[in-house]
Amino acid sequence: MVKPVVKKTAAKKAASKVTAAKVTSADATPPKEAASPAGRQAEAAPRAKRAAASKSTAKSAPKATGTGNADGRPLGGKPESHLAMVRRARRINRELAEVYPYAHPELDFRNPFELLLATVLSAQTTDLRVNQTTPGLFAAYPTPEDLAAANPEEVEAIIRPTGFFRAKTRSIMGIAAALRDEFGGEVPGRLEDLVKLPGVGRKTANVVLGNAFGVPGITVDTHFGRLARRFKWTEQDDPEKVEAEICAIFPKSEWTMLSHRVVFHGRRICHARKPACGACPIAPLCPSYGEGETDPEKARKLLKYEKGGLPGQRLSPPPDYPGQPAPPLGAG
Repeated sequence: MVKPVVKKTAAKKAASKVTAAKVTSADATPPKEAASPAGRQAEAAPRAKRAAASKSTAKSAPKATGTGNADGRPLGGKPESHLAMVRRARRINRELAEVYPYAHPELDFRNPFELLLATVLSAQTTDLRVNQTTPGLFAAYPTPEDLAAANPEEVEAIIRPTGFFRAKTRSIMGIAAALRDEFGGEVPGRLEDLVKLPGVGRKTANVVLGNAFGVPGITVDTHFGRLARRFKWTEQDDPEKVEAEICAIFPKSEWTMLSHRVVFHGRRICHARKPACGACPIAPLCPSYGEGETDPEKARKLLKYEKGGLPGQRLSPPPDYPGQPAPPLGAG
């Protein structure tokens, strides 16, 4: 009977030792709230590194250069749908109509022949310089027959201020001869006929059709093309492709006046090198806002023509034009 008692006592002692070892082991590991300062620093180090990396990434991220899409979505978000772009484009047209209710062709003319010649002469120069030059040309050669029979050197002398005067002389005299010989001395009112004339492309033809014959057309000059791309109406550079895409966005009845409004805006506010973004009335609708000066005071100093209190391009502007008439050639 003695031996079994001894075995039980030994077993109890062994169990007691195991329990003591567990307690000692647990006591040797302090709880987290009782960790030493050095331990807390060691645990915090990875978190600090992650926070610093996050801040560095945020600082290096590029900033958006625009105000966002017209429906309030930020730039860089979901791409604008074609339908949303069309709606925004038509709203821009309505806004420009309110800003420029007096938009008009900025070449002086009294008939289709004068407008056709003035438009050809406007290549690589300003409408102002053309308007200062054409009074002498039209006084000397009022009809296609007169110009076709002129002395080329005398024509060159008159139009010299417009630049490239030799090439332009060949063009306008060739146009005059074609009108005399093929169209009875009259400017045709169809695009397919106009583009057959020397030096006449779709842009010139649409200017004449829209403003002398009342036939709607989009005039894609350098200003129109630049703004159409800034407005994200198109990504095309070729004028004919730009024309086709813009025609698909707007009703035909708006084409001619849309051209005038966009060109007016491009010449006065949305300049090629430094657009006056801070003074732009359609900035909330423009996905390219921020390409130019955004400070309102500095932007206002960039405004041109009547927006800046300066004369416009025409010597004989329409009655509702709010600016001053341009001075004649040599008037200082």
